[in-house]
Amino acid sequence: MKLVLATDNKNKLREIRQMLADTDISVISQREAGYEAEPEENGTTFAENAAIKAECIRQLALNQGDQIWVLSDDSGLFVDALDGAPGVYSARWAGEGASDSDLIAKLLHEMRDVPEGKRQAHFACVMCLMSPEGTKEFFEGRVEGEILFAARGANGFGYDPVFGYQGRSFAEVPAEKKNAVSHRHNALVQVADRLRQLMK
Repeated sequence: MKLVLATDNKNKLREIRQMLADTDISVISQREAGYEAEPEENGTTFAENAAIKAECIRQLALNQGDQIWVLSDDSGLFVDALDGAPGVYSARWAGEGASDSDLIAKLLHEMRDVPEGKRQAHFACVMCLMSPEGTKEFFEGRVEGEILFAARGANGFGYDPVFGYQGRSFAEVPAEKKNAVSHRHNALVQVADRLRQLMK
């Protein structure tokens, strides 16, 4: 089964391919499938943004006469001490075009006066699986952790270097270990189970 991922984010593509490596599901990016799109993610929830991305790719496929399954996701970081920010705005929190370093710098600045024991946070991910006919199914995953006082590690992306999980940052652990516990993994496990049902 071929599954088009509604993103050109190489990190997300790599993670999802690794997680589905033991299945008969072939994952390709929207660009690899021949669809170029950057839809405006103007939803107020991860589910809305995920659906916007999936529907955009499905429509492009239909315009070319293709019938495809699409998987999209939207995810972000919720920090308790910041009343849940950055949340749905995680990727744009430091302004349009901000780098991962910019995002981390803003987060550490906002958290500068928050003491140990009050820095709880979680990552959340919502995935939208869309059929060629436009039927949508949503799957949610999350992982609990805390915000560190400084960035650590060279792996991962986004806020991974400052997200502490069991004594280490997400950027300090090997990809396979992060992928086994991450918010994206917890959502994707449900997606993979559903895809296996569909392939029976």
